[in-house]
Amino acid sequence: MDNFKVSVIVPVYNCCEYIGSTLDAIINQDFEDFEIIVIDDGSTDNSLEIIKEKLSTSTRHYEIIHQENAGVSCARNRGIEIARGDYLVFVDADDFITKNHLSQLYNGKTDFSLTQFVKKDGEHLSKPHHFTEKLISCDDFIRMELNMEIPFHFCQLMYKTSIVNENNIRFTPNVVYGEDTEFALKTFIFGENISLGNEITYYYVQHDESAIRTSEFKRFEVVNIFENLAQYYRSHGKDELANLIVTSRIPKAIFGNMNYFFYNDYNFEDVIEKMHQLDLFEKLSKFEGDSKSKFKIKLFLLNPNIYYKVWKKIKNSID
Repeated sequence: MDNFKVSVIVPVYNCCEYIGSTLDAIINQDFEDFEIIVIDDGSTDNSLEIIKEKLSTSTRHYEIIHQENAGVSCARNRGIEIARGDYLVFVDADDFITKNHLSQLYNGKTDFSLTQFVKKDGEHLSKPHHFTEKLISCDDFIRMELNMEIPFHFCQLMYKTSIVNENNIRFTPNVVYGEDTEFALKTFIFGENISLGNEITYYYVQHDESAIRTSEFKRFEVVNIFENLAQYYRSHGKDELANLIVTSRIPKAIFGNMNYFFYNDYNFEDVIEKMHQLDLFEKLSKFEGDSKSKFKIKLFLLNPNIYYKVWKKIKNSID
């Protein structure tokens, strides 16, 4: 059985409009020693036909897996199970990578490597984070993420396969938000360093059909993900990082998603009721981070109605 330097894992579900261009970008990499693993997760459109046509006419090593619909986490996990590369790279079926994505990521030395990603919404591009160093310890990177000091997407990374498999790290099934961040943050505690690059090579494409309104309040599921991650860290002797999840990452996730619902015109009473149901007020009160965020959170906890009215007034003045 052949081994490769890199396995590129692509989960697909009803992405016929985008999967062709995504695969073209992968096929046309300026890096040679890699395989493409596409997992069709029960698509009901013609995604599978496009996948077969694109890959069968290329010279790249590839594997196509067709399975009954089980969700993106199960699709990615299936890709990990059959991957033969020393390193893993994940590309979503509707995103885009530049020609040098793999060559920028691969160094064959560090446990992880990272290039920059941006969110692409029409013609608008988000601003990437610029790293001043070329190497960072995994623990330091985790702290930056838990304090939300950097924009982060798990697809901008290359992962050492042996670390993932030897520690049995997989994506949590049946979760809509946060399972990808959980995967990365679990994996990091078993590595030493992350190689950092500042070139933008991954474009995370935003689509109207993926708008937050279709998710109801599922974005709050990320709280459970981070609570489970905190337990995972404690079980591996990472109490300081676990505490940082409780006092920083979870409160910021709650507050950020709450404001996101407000911005997208969710009913104020519905948001507050859902937060009470999930006991999010108590978890929000544990925030111990920066003074600016602490002030906003305290204002909200003191009187949610006043906070919302002030927030709405500021939003309307900006709009």
